[in-house]
Amino acid sequence: MNAPRIVITEDDAVQREILGDILQEAEYDVEAYGLPSKALSAIEKSPCDLLLTDLRMPEMDGLDLLRRALRLRPELAVVVMTAYATVQTAVTAMKEGACDYLAKPFDKDELLVVVERALEQTRLRRENRQLRELITDASAMGNIVGKSAPMQKVFDLVNRATRVSSTVLIQGESGTGKELVARHIHFAGPRKSEPFIVVNCAAIPDTLVESELFGHEKGAFTGAETSRQGKFEIANGGTLFLDEIGDMQLDSQAKLLRVLQDGVVERVGSAQGRQVDVRVIAATNRDLKAIVDDGRFREDLYFRIEVFPIRIPPLRERIEDLPLLIDHFRHKLATRLDQPVPTLDPDALEAMKRYRWPGNVRELENTLEQVFILTDKDSIGLEDLPEKFKTREPQTGEVNLPAGGLIIEEVEQDLIRQALARSGGRIKEAAELLGLSYKTLQYRLKKHDIDKHEAADG
Repeated sequence: MNAPRIVITEDDAVQREILGDILQEAEYDVEAYGLPSKALSAIEKSPCDLLLTDLRMPEMDGLDLLRRALRLRPELAVVVMTAYATVQTAVTAMKEGACDYLAKPFDKDELLVVVERALEQTRLRRENRQLRELITDASAMGNIVGKSAPMQKVFDLVNRATRVSSTVLIQGESGTGKELVARHIHFAGPRKSEPFIVVNCAAIPDTLVESELFGHEKGAFTGAETSRQGKFEIANGGTLFLDEIGDMQLDSQAKLLRVLQDGVVERVGSAQGRQVDVRVIAATNRDLKAIVDDGRFREDLYFRIEVFPIRIPPLRERIEDLPLLIDHFRHKLATRLDQPVPTLDPDALEAMKRYRWPGNVRELENTLEQVFILTDKDSIGLEDLPEKFKTREPQTGEVNLPAGGLIIEEVEQDLIRQALARSGGRIKEAAELLGLSYKTLQYRLKKHDIDKHEAADG
């Protein structure tokens, strides 16, 4: 992925060099100019992600440069710097389209925080525009394609969800396309012109969840050098997508429940509530009901988010959609790779139909891209596929129930240990052998208290 491109306009040569060094050290692609006209030419020549401009300069001031740059690149983020810090100049810069404001002198950390925040706004604007262009009617579903009966049920539910504002819970294994469904619900609905904000609950440290979702005030905790909006405030008027909500800790669940019930957020370090109008779409690859029964997910929150449930079937449950999906990804990859992509021979297609696809549609797309890149032929046969497709062993076997019955959990533990032994303790490979997602196998290892190393050695 290319580094974000930042254009700096600063007439002070020393300051210009310092800014450039700091941002290059942070691995940004930086171009620094002393004259606004040169910066404007650079922006006109090719898109950039951020304009960082001084306010008082020769030729034209920063506000004039801001106006001209935004006429050329409406999605460009602009941050204005000035030593002449007044409330009026800050207000004027914001009204003219600046996304943030830096009063000189500022330190390195403050600069990097403001730059990161501005670049995030640019990314969201571009992403929202691209998705609005992608969705042309209520039946378009991006990468979610299929003609099977399970997928027709999904399409019907998704189209119904676009017409209401209820909270939606999307459940499905990793790689089935939960986020794509959430994006469609937003961009095909009445909130399509408002923000669509994604939060991966599994990726946020427990200590930062409250700050990330609800924001914080300056000085609320160590490192909180400036006030910051949370994701709920940023998503105000639009949709907040809470991915992997099943991984959220109980304390955070209680605070989330209050916001969903009252529509009011309180930043960390503030007693003042802020009203928000946000539609929440949650997603998980876990069995939330089972987690509720185990006491690891609040029952009241579960009922609050399960107003409109949608289950996306794994690829193995709709294998008849495989040819349609392959054709879809062939066209997508042809555009991405800028080259003709090969077709699949019948023997290759049959091998792919026999496979269980533990990584689902995401695994299918990645596999096709890998195969298409590595082959120079017009048609792909079985010999061109990865080794995992070349076994002709049946993916499912007949299990005879003993006369005295069996304990399912013991069978599950035994199969997990066998898979770990065969994979040498590698969880990803063991998960593929069992037809599970990586996270699901991790959960079951913890549930059964199985040590992957001991199982591999055994």
